[in-house]
This record gives sequence, structure tokens and C-alpha cells, in this order.
Amino acid sequence: MPTIVVDVMPKAELLDPQGKAVTGSLARLGHGAFQNVRIGKRIELTVEGEVTEEILAEARQVADEILSNSVIEDVVRVEVAE
Repeated sequence: MPTIVVDVMPKAELLDPQGKAVTGSLARLGHGAFQNVRIGKRIELTVEGEVTEEILAEARQVADEILSNSVIEDVVRVEVAE
């Protein structure tokens, strides 16, 4: 069964407290090469049968309207997983 992957990230202009905490932890653990960490979420939607353009469009709509909060998050990817 095919899987559609939806990646959602906090908007770039907003503070990402979880990412900031991880950035600080990495530095304290000796991994100072990483200057910034942003943490988002990945949602996988399994589809029975072929993924048509209509199904992909529906997944984009669901991602925008239900799976993300458009005030603080951006849907950065909706595509069929390889």
C-alpha cells in the first residue's frame, strides 16, 4: 500500500522552543557544529490502491486544514513516499 508523507514545520519567524532546547543540549554535549535545530512533525497517510492526483490533492487539503495549525506551522511537503 502506498504511503503519502506530510512534513510540517514551525514557521521560520516563530520561536521553536523544543528546537532551541535541543540546540543547547547538543552544544553542551560537545556537538557545537550545529547552530540551529528546528523540530517538526511527519505524518504518514496510507492509501489503499493507487495514489491519484485527486488523492494527493485531498491529502494536501487535509494537511492544510487538519494536520497543521496554519497560524504557527507550514506544510513543507506532501508527497508519495518512495
